[in-house]
Amino acid sequence: MMKAITTSTDKIEKLYRLALILAIFTIIYNVAEGIISIYIGYEDESLVLFGFGVDSFIEVISGLGIATMVLRIQRNPDSNRNDFERLALRITGFSFYILVIGLVISSIYNLYTNHKPETTFGGILIACISLGIMWALIILKTRIGKYLHSDAIIADAECARVCMYMSIILLTSSVIYHFFKIAYIDSIGTLGLSYFAFKEGKECFDKAKNNTHCSCNHSH
Repeated sequence: MMKAITTSTDKIEKLYRLALILAIFTIIYNVAEGIISIYIGYEDESLVLFGFGVDSFIEVISGLGIATMVLRIQRNPDSNRNDFERLALRITGFSFYILVIGLVISSIYNLYTNHKPETTFGGILIACISLGIMWALIILKTRIGKYLHSDAIIADAECARVCMYMSIILLTSSVIYHFFKIAYIDSIGTLGLSYFAFKEGKECFDKAKNNTHCSCNHSH
């Protein structure tokens, strides 16, 4: 009986370590994705890819909060969210709102000037990579969350699902422009990113008010 309890405890500790590793990987991946997306988006004059990259950096702030959350619930699953987690959520929320304003204004300007990206091939590659990684993170985080009965980790997986939707928007708009050269599709895709960024910002503020379960990450 004692051996079974010890085995179960060891498995739980391993799953919490894996959850922390996934959180750290998400942060590192978002930094790399952000740098590459912003650079290529700027060089190719693709607003939707540039915005996608900025979103990745905002996710890094949220990811730091998630990593702290995993450490907290590992020590005490019933503990309340700490000040750092709430601060990370609020900063992330504000950052998303600022991103939304910038993307909407830029989209309207590009529509008005009929601006066209030089190419969106980079967006296609980055979106495909992001979709694969987000899909894997959703599966792993969901399984860990369900086994540990952690609503917070499961919610983190759902945030990754939102990032996957944003990757789909990037892929769709990039593919359409690549093959059909429709000028306004880049701006429409950017407005789609703005919609999800606004929802993520609102959710972060809502979670910051809730003192028990932290959830939002949204890593592409």
